[in-house]
Amino acid sequence: LQYNRVWIPDNEEVWQSAEITKSYKAGDRFLHVQLEDGTELSYPVDPAALPPLRNPDILVGENDLTALSYLHEPAVLHN
Repeated sequence: LQYNRVWIPDNEEVWQSAEITKSYKAGDRFLHVQLEDGTELSYPVDPAALPPLRNPDILVGENDLTALSYLHEPAVLHN
């Protein structure tokens, strides 16, 4: 899961893109991520509800939402 990009809930921007910087193992209580502005963060996670994955950049701006690899609220809003 390291180096994958995810969407982290944000109080101001609704969702923020982040890259996972440390491998996540089942049972870990935190996901270590780096936000797009360079801020490093230990994001508390519930193993049953990990943050949604971000689509590859090649799919950004796709007109047909069914072509997205991951279809969820942050992916639709970002697209």
